[in-house]
Amino acid sequence: MTERMDGDVLDLIVSRGGDVEAVTFECLVGGLTDARVASLMHVLGWPDDARCFAVAGYTADSTTHTLDQLRAVARDLGGSLTIAGTREGVCVALVGVQAAATPEVTCTAMMAAFDDARPVALGPLRHGVDGASATIRGALSTLAAAPAIRDTMRAQAQAHSSDSRPLSDARARLNRLVRAEDALPERALLGDEDAKRELIDAVYGSLTAAGPDDPTLETVSTFVLSGGSLETTAKALNVHPNTVRYRLKRAADTTGWDAADPREAYVLRTAITLGRIAK
Repeated sequence: MTERMDGDVLDLIVSRGGDVEAVTFECLVGGLTDARVASLMHVLGWPDDARCFAVAGYTADSTTHTLDQLRAVARDLGGSLTIAGTREGVCVALVGVQAAATPEVTCTAMMAAFDDARPVALGPLRHGVDGASATIRGALSTLAAAPAIRDTMRAQAQAHSSDSRPLSDARARLNRLVRAEDALPERALLGDEDAKRELIDAVYGSLTAAGPDDPTLETVSTFVLSGGSLETTAKALNVHPNTVRYRLKRAADTTGWDAADPREAYVLRTAITLGRIAK
């Protein structure tokens, strides 16, 4: 089996005219992260445990030109580690964190290279070859999830903004940006295993960290299932509404997600569902 897989990688390199970057990208996007792929990344100058992130969007020009622009942006920011490629019409750049080539700065600078009428996705910050695959796949699933969450994001932006002036070019670009952490439930629905792990380990794990006798999980679950009603939750748990408020605040401080916010309640509900399934 290993010999066949080694042959597959070698055949892929040959079929790509010796383009190691293209082959490495295809392996990572396909979830292949073994020692052979780590070796390919070494050839491209990547250290074993490099911190990295991915940016994904739709081309506004030719694919080749867009990929060249993405590499140039990373170089201009001091980033020498970039693996760029395409997947089903989407251009993706995997970038190692170096100098000013940090996730937010790099993504903002790269947005001009993409179609300005369509969303751009920023994958999670990860490390190593497994992380490189996870952030590429996370950026792609975030982009696929964008149509389901852009209306929510737009409504939230309007609710928190008192500025009624037309959007500047800079603000319009930022409104196109969808971060992987903002699309966790949708990514999980799309089968993104990294998103599922984060929801189960980080969110559900935080709700259950204090043990089975802690009422946090039951309170949050009851609250989100009641449609966000303090009174209904208090009655169901036979406690005072102020007790519910206290528990919800503690849960928000612990998980980083506020059950009183409709969008964040959806994240919590998804995490609870996945966590209970995984038990």
